[in-house]
Amino acid sequence: MNPERAAPERNVLLRHLEAMIRIRRFEEKVMELRKQQIIVGSIHLGIGQEALYVGAHAALSPEDRVFATYRGHGWALACGAPPAALMAELLGRETGVCKGRGGSAHFSAPDWGFYGENSIVGAGAAVALGAALSAKREGKGRVVLTAFGEGAMNQGAVHEAMNFAAYQDLPLIFVCENNTYSELTPTRRMVRNDQMYQRAAAYGMPGVRVDGNDPEAMCRTTASFVAAARRGEGPALVEAMTQRLVGHYYGDMQSYRPKGELAEARKAEPIVRARQALRQLGVSAAELDALETRVNDDIEAATREALEAPLADPQQAAEHLYA
Repeated sequence: MNPERAAPERNVLLRHLEAMIRIRRFEEKVMELRKQQIIVGSIHLGIGQEALYVGAHAALSPEDRVFATYRGHGWALACGAPPAALMAELLGRETGVCKGRGGSAHFSAPDWGFYGENSIVGAGAAVALGAALSAKREGKGRVVLTAFGEGAMNQGAVHEAMNFAAYQDLPLIFVCENNTYSELTPTRRMVRNDQMYQRAAAYGMPGVRVDGNDPEAMCRTTASFVAAARRGEGPALVEAMTQRLVGHYYGDMQSYRPKGELAEARKAEPIVRARQALRQLGVSAAELDALETRVNDDIEAATREALEAPLADPQQAAEHLYA
């Protein structure tokens, strides 16, 4: 490979890898704290899906807005939300992005362009639709991205959002995180055609299936649709194929998965693939190990900072709820 060509490719992939490791280590730490019951309540992790968060967000600008599902840690971190503030949120601390009020499934971080999660399957698409309508009326070229699982493609709110966005040429990018399981059920058992991107044609908008474990493929595809949306050409659907390496929720024993499926998925997961690609581009194993160590140290420091922060004051629980 031409060294001059390899250098930019290597630098981009190193940035993607660092961002993916940050998400991975953050969520592994969350799982550790949940096991210790330091974090309480339900948590939904996206371990194994990091490339689609990092790649898609790399195609956006700081003025754009992102809406996710209840599996939103990775999106928020990709948007730039500080790990310490995000961890504090999950720990119910006053220094959290929502002052400890949102927890794992309901937080937002608008200062970093992340406008929140939604525990109602598919409902985030309808909220993002409003933001996209606002963006169109403002006329400043802002784009909105909304993400949901492939199971949510069967929800009425997603259908209505896609139909309205297409009809109105709204700058809204729909990202379907297809990890092949609608919660605990294989998606192929729920629909006749499990190629979700093909549904886009029915709404009169483009749709494409992408390797969701390749951050650069996610970035290229999303960027082309983002550029079109900024030109006023309307929405698009990106179906990102991936696999989560953990259960749907903390405590899910994953008995529904065929034997050997997870082992195969771990061979093709984003961080393993990125490391292999970087080794081929001339990055040493020692350099990659040092990167992982540095990011891990950052997450440990962020966790300590969050644990030392004061708990949210229950006397202020109703603050911001009423006018």
